[in-house]
Amino acid sequence: MPDLKWDDVKVLFDPEVNGVLPDVVVERTTVEDWQLLLDLVREQGWQYAYSVDGEPTELTSAAAMAEATHPGETPELRVWPINDMLLIFRMYQVESIDFDVDPSELQGQERLDVLMDVFRLIGRRLGKSVLLSAEGDLGHPYLGFDVDADRTVLLVDPNDPRM
Repeated sequence: MPDLKWDDVKVLFDPEVNGVLPDVVVERTTVEDWQLLLDLVREQGWQYAYSVDGEPTELTSAAAMAEATHPGETPELRVWPINDMLLIFRMYQVESIDFDVDPSELQGQERLDVLMDVFRLIGRRLGKSVLLSAEGDLGHPYLGFDVDADRTVLLVDPNDPRM
């Protein structure tokens, strides 16, 4: 049984309400955490593409990603855990793992379950919580994987009119 039910959270994935690309973050990370993420992507067999400043390049290591991080140049890792579901990881800084998801690709219980499985895998591998919020509003997460509870959790009331 899923931790979150689509009918309870679908308003959170409505681009008309919450922006085009919800933001996801793992805070207080290191190069080692980024490497764990890269290893996880490869181990899961997820399709991926890597680029720096829009130029495709070979993905070697998180340390190389960190070296490529300069003002105006952001390493970007595009990951497809399943067909038609894209996660875009951007290394703005080593100290957080930031990525976007497209809400149009997350419609329905099956897609929500896949996303929550990805959160769970990342959170368990890194030993850190993975939090999703509206685009540009990282201070107010909606839901995510709570590492202490070892499950995905809803952090807001989707029916609250202040949403």
